[in-house]
Amino acid sequence: MNAYKLAIRVIIFLVVISTFAFATPPGTAKPEISLTLIPPSPVTDQVTLDVRAGIWNNTTAKKTIYVLFYLDKVAKGNLLHQQTLILAAKSNGCVKFPWSTRNMAGKHKIILVTKSGKKVLCKERPMQVLASNIRSTRRVDGAWLGFYHWSEAEGKFWNPELKKATDEQWGEMMTAQHALEMNIIVIQDVVRNPTEYAGKHNIEKDGYKGVPYYPSNLFPGHVPIAAVDPLEAVLAAADKNGMNVFIGVGSYAWFDFTNGSLEWHKKVADELWEKYGHHDSFYGWYVSEEQDGGLGDAQARKDIVHFFKEFKAYVNKIAPDKPVMLATNSHNVGSAIDTYRKLLPNLDILCPFGFHRMPSTDFTGEQSANKLQELCNEAGSHLWMDMEVFDFADGNALVPRPINGLLSDLHRFPNFEKIICYQFTGLLNSPTSSIKPGGPNTVKLYLDYKQYLDSITTPLQNLKGGTNIPIHK
Repeated sequence: MNAYKLAIRVIIFLVVISTFAFATPPGTAKPEISLTLIPPSPVTDQVTLDVRAGIWNNTTAKKTIYVLFYLDKVAKGNLLHQQTLILAAKSNGCVKFPWSTRNMAGKHKIILVTKSGKKVLCKERPMQVLASNIRSTRRVDGAWLGFYHWSEAEGKFWNPELKKATDEQWGEMMTAQHALEMNIIVIQDVVRNPTEYAGKHNIEKDGYKGVPYYPSNLFPGHVPIAAVDPLEAVLAAADKNGMNVFIGVGSYAWFDFTNGSLEWHKKVADELWEKYGHHDSFYGWYVSEEQDGGLGDAQARKDIVHFFKEFKAYVNKIAPDKPVMLATNSHNVGSAIDTYRKLLPNLDILCPFGFHRMPSTDFTGEQSANKLQELCNEAGSHLWMDMEVFDFADGNALVPRPINGLLSDLHRFPNFEKIICYQFTGLLNSPTSSIKPGGPNTVKLYLDYKQYLDSITTPLQNLKGGTNIPIHK
């Protein structure tokens, strides 16, 4: 028996006879290993899972690390992938592979095992696979979160209540979101700078004036809200509930992907990883600046391609398995096909919005979704949907969208791996929550969606074809 096969047998033996070892005690340090599934559970059996492991060598010597992935249990017949990493001192690396969910309906877990010398580390993630003939689960898989809405007009009905929310109440809201199985959280931004736009500011000359929502060493002050560190509160609640959090690195200036913005994002990402990288729920990076589906003018297109090439490479050195996500709108996509082909290889997840309100001279929503899926397939990136759960009232104020609008989007667009709504805070509230930002209609939408979710009792029957899924009034 060669040394490599012997090493694998030793790994299996050590894992089987002992409880799983944690890379580091929870809440004390960043992990030595990390396991990320893109997309996270649940998925249908029409999805190819992007399985990634981040591996850190925090020692002062070079290390050889055996990396193995298993399905459901650590056994020879359950091995999905194996690879050997040789990491220099104080470095990290990523091991990744695709796993097709075809014919794999059921509840599973993906298990990561690493061995270096006598040290064995393990990490696992659940993965429920739903039998289907479409990519989408036709569920809302997660939601955006804003600690305070950037527009006072749009946030008119919920900003006053969010301003008073305590750290404990932020945790409570995340538990209410978890109760709807919306287990992906996208934090809109971590620094408030709502009035600056690309090409219309003098940040490089006058300095950055944004104010943080978290205790920051980079920026003075604190947004005037009651919560001391709502980011920590959200991550702690997400850890407890098994949720996945994209931290919004922003905002520098709307639609700004210049070099000044790039350097700012790098510094903020460094601080966020240093402060919050120990959280198991830290799933990935969301770049908050957004952009039109046409990706701007010629210079803006050059800027955004360069930005994500550099930013992804930078954060991969910090946390090699964590994906990077951008939200654009779904309009004018046809004018920027060549730019998407340059952008998407350096963007893990594209999450566009506005498919139900396409301009009359543009693609239909379905055509835009299909074109973006084609481009993501070419690049090996992921296409998720940012589904709007708001309407406008009383001027520009955002109010809950009626449930039929949500269900229409869920049924119209079958190709999205994940559907995330904008947003939970201020538009959805559990009837048991101690605060209800946005008022009674937010509770109605919460209960209407829960009724729909509860009606999906047999995923195979309900997902295939979809015509028998009830739409509740």
